[in-house]
Amino acid sequence: MKPFWKTVLNPDWYHGGGKRPFFEGWYFKLIDASTQHKYAIIPGVFLSDDPHAFIQVLNGTTKEAFYHRYPLAQFWAADDRFEVHIGASRFTQQAMSLLIDTPEQKIEADLQFGCGQPWPVSLSSPGIMGWYAWVPTMECYHGVLSFDHHIYGTMRVDSDLLDFHGGRGYIEKDWGQSFPSAWIWLQTNHFEHSPGTSLTASIAMIPWQFTRFRGFIVGLWHGGRLYRFATYTGAKTETLSVEGEQIHWVLRGKTAGAIHRLEIIASRGGTGILAGPSTVDMGKRVAESLTATATVRLSRVVAGKDEPIFVGNGRFAGLEVHNIEEELLTAK
Repeated sequence: MKPFWKTVLNPDWYHGGGKRPFFEGWYFKLIDASTQHKYAIIPGVFLSDDPHAFIQVLNGTTKEAFYHRYPLAQFWAADDRFEVHIGASRFTQQAMSLLIDTPEQKIEADLQFGCGQPWPVSLSSPGIMGWYAWVPTMECYHGVLSFDHHIYGTMRVDSDLLDFHGGRGYIEKDWGQSFPSAWIWLQTNHFEHSPGTSLTASIAMIPWQFTRFRGFIVGLWHGGRLYRFATYTGAKTETLSVEGEQIHWVLRGKTAGAIHRLEIIASRGGTGILAGPSTVDMGKRVAESLTATATVRLSRVVAGKDEPIFVGNGRFAGLEVHNIEEELLTAK
């Protein structure tokens, strides 16, 4: 079993081998150059009363989702890097080799990824979790392995051969005991006239000692700089509302050496149903869209006035809105 400090400072690595229940999953978003083909591929492992490995496949265009289950013996992870094998498939930060052959779906893929920008890791703030990454009792941890990268290669899905040369991708991951009870998650790296710009944003109910709080982590990578808004940075949510298919979220906080405001207006698209972990099974039904949109406005606040830095419309956004009616919108 790896030392805790080593896995904290390497959020991309496999974190299992300790106390159960435990899950870990890596999320690969794949969109081809024509934007006709949109996929999320999620390899992972679940360790509880029904231990097994899995590869989930979401077709964002057709909204079809598949859960391919594997015996735990067919899961392998390296000790000193991000490399995971499930069955005959292999996953790293630089490449994905898929070989899935089941009655439900057949996939064969050989994809390479260009150099991506991960969320920066430091001793005091090891990744997107900030100092919370050092807390060993969090319900769920999160990591961003690549904000944006080029894709090269092909993928055959059943009888269709898909060319991903020149496409764009994104990689993140989650691990811990369970997904939260309620959350909103949004990600897009398809901004017109601004290649390389990428937004990842999530807000959830977080168990903490004997209570719960509403925590959020948001990062906008733009112009070679990360603008971060998070509970641990002291940022505040000024507005959070969901009306019909639209989400409106406004944040304010100090980032990149100054006070900034970030406004996000997201619209949901059609969804497919993925499986999410609880402490007992992979029974959470997670509705995810890969065709959402997000209008993003980043401003520097100077003398009480907003000075725009970036305004863009993100397409082909991944978006999940789960169980928000209970308390996520009203909690502080």
